[in-house]
Amino acid sequence: MAKNSRLPTSDRFRADFPEFSDETRYPSASIDFYLGMADTILDQNKLGDQFVYLAELFVAHYTELRGRITAGASSGVNSSGGGVATSKSVDKVSVSYDTSGIINPDAGFWNNTGYGREFFWWWSMFGAGGRQLL
Repeated sequence: MAKNSRLPTSDRFRADFPEFSDETRYPSASIDFYLGMADTILDQNKLGDQFVYLAELFVAHYTELRGRITAGASSGVNSSGGGVATSKSVDKVSVSYDTSGIINPDAGFWNNTGYGREFFWWWSMFGAGGRQLL
């Protein structure tokens, strides 16, 4: 039984995040596992109206990482390593990206997906108190 009564189901998660509709790459068992983790770690009483969205961002972050591993395994590539790629070279062509505008140095592991970066930002806002913009 879920600790949080508003914990979304895997069907609700897939409806809100249709990019995870591929059940081969993103099995329901993985989504359900991470929903259980979100239920353990997050508290709807503290997160209020944002609880469902934050739980889904949490699940999307982990599910995307798991999907990368699953996709890599099917092609014989070990993609379990982490980190944000900032450059790529093939033969004489290379590309790199300035990620300083989107990477939060305090977010660590959460920087590995866009969902994680958004989760970390929202999650860090709770309990931050008032802010004044100049």
